[in-house]
Amino acid sequence: MREVLLLCWRDTGHPQGGGSERYLQQVGAHLAAAGVRVTLRTAGYPGAPRREIVDGVRISRGGGRFSVYPAALAAITLGRIGLGPLRGVRPDAVIDTQNGIPFFATVAAGAPVTVLVHHGHREQWPVAGRLVGKLGWWLESVLSPRVHRRNQYLTVSLPSAEDLAALGVDRDRIAVVRNGAEPVPAYVTAGVPEARTSHPSIVVLSRLVPHKQIEDALDAVARLRADHPGLHLDVVGGGWWADNLAERARELGIERDVTFHGHVSEDRKHELLSRAWVHALPSRKEGWGLAVIEAAQHGVPTVGYRSSRGLTDSVIDGVTGLLVDDSAGLTEAVGELLADPKLRVQLGEKARVRSHEFSWEQCGDGVREVLTASVSGRFISGLIGTADHAEHDTERATERAAG
Repeated sequence: MREVLLLCWRDTGHPQGGGSERYLQQVGAHLAAAGVRVTLRTAGYPGAPRREIVDGVRISRGGGRFSVYPAALAAITLGRIGLGPLRGVRPDAVIDTQNGIPFFATVAAGAPVTVLVHHGHREQWPVAGRLVGKLGWWLESVLSPRVHRRNQYLTVSLPSAEDLAALGVDRDRIAVVRNGAEPVPAYVTAGVPEARTSHPSIVVLSRLVPHKQIEDALDAVARLRADHPGLHLDVVGGGWWADNLAERARELGIERDVTFHGHVSEDRKHELLSRAWVHALPSRKEGWGLAVIEAAQHGVPTVGYRSSRGLTDSVIDGVTGLLVDDSAGLTEAVGELLADPKLRVQLGEKARVRSHEFSWEQCGDGVREVLTASVSGRFISGLIGTADHAEHDTERATERAAG
């Protein structure tokens, strides 16, 4: 495999970039370091150059939130005849990232396409409005599985694989490669007791968008602060929903008990995680929950929703964190961990041990295995690129259907 084309609606430099973008670019950097020529086609945004190289990955930008899709298809088509921003790009394999909407690259790429799906977006589409939401869900749940009925699928958790199968994707075409995580910076104390705040503290690490439901963490602080004097919430991350969350904190009368840090550096992120007692992730939907593993690196257990699906894979309920069913349960579970240092440390240390199982190198190796199979005309399925891969013997390969 000499060359790979990656397609994603955003990159990690985008103001609204998040975990899915990070996954793809980490994989791209890993492939580039192994000598593969990697190009990422993505959307433009204010201040971003149309072309740049980041970690060995050649980034080509064009289009906006929705126009990124036709712009990419046009660039791919023109590139095949030596024109446009992707001229000279001759991929052996393509990753088409479906963040709700795929690029439908299979109609133009002229190379095997792997569809990367972090999670389904059924619960998120209503935010886009009634008409757009219905159209988006139809594209995701009906049209995409039909168009990609002969393509390899790639996702990041076993629950997301189950969701794809429920949409009609053959299980023999669904590979699971979980997220990695960067090592904690050497000069950041990795969550030892003396690094914790002297007062009860909760951290939320997330993009600030409606489906992350940060309001539930704010409500928990409002309900718990009387029983836990000095309780403070650190919200780490930015997004277009930030002003609404700040207003909600004012309505609850907890604006002094919450700090909205916005986008922070990697070092600062780890410093804030290392100080926390509990990590809350009240997201409505997660493919995996990279923040879970990053908190776990510091011995911080996560409380999240079972219904998010992906967290049932990244959080081992009762072992590395707690999974609950609703906002009241979130408040109760966070309160339990704040009040019980023995339980908090027990879950946190088990989470820390599990976090060592995940690295971007392992993730990159797993995705490369999937792409290599696609180039050779095979499907691959099951859990790839982790210790569980060998343990559970879930890899299967089948001949790609003709045509």
